[in-house]
Amino acid sequence: MTVFDEEGRWRNENCAHRKPFICYDDRVILIKEKMNWKDALSYCRNHHHDLVTITNLDEQRWVQEKAKNASTPFVWMGLRYNGTGVWFWVCKESLVSNTSQASERWTNDHHISGAMDAGGQHRWFQRNDTEELNFICSKV
Repeated sequence: MTVFDEEGRWRNENCAHRKPFICYDDRVILIKEKMNWKDALSYCRNHHHDLVTITNLDEQRWVQEKAKNASTPFVWMGLRYNGTGVWFWVCKESLVSNTSQASERWTNDHHISGAMDAGGQHRWFQRNDTEELNFICSKV
C-alpha cells in the first residue's frame, strides 16, 4: 500500500493500517497486434467486448493514454463511415436490431473507418480499413 506524504511523494505504509483508497476500472485495452479494421472488430468481440467507443472527454483521455504505447502510428476505434456522409460508432447492442444482410453490407461496401493518432494530439482520422494497425478494445 502506498500513500502520498506531505510533499506529494509516494511512500510505503504498513498494510495493517486502514487507509482511504482510490479505485479505477480500466475498461479499455490496447492490442499491439496489427490487423485491418474488420479483423480488429472481430478480435475485440471474440476476446473482450467491442472496439472502443468514445462518447466523452474522460473516455478520450483513457484511450489516449493507451494509444501512446501503440507500435503503429494510428490505432483503430469502433468508428465507421457509412458512405453517405454519416459517421457512427459500432457496438454489438446497436447491431442486434439490424438484419445480418444490412450489417454485412456496411462492412463490405465501405472501406473507411476511424483511427486515433497514437502520438501528438491524439486526433481522429479517417483511414482505409484495410490498413493494419494496433487497436483498442473495450472490456465491458
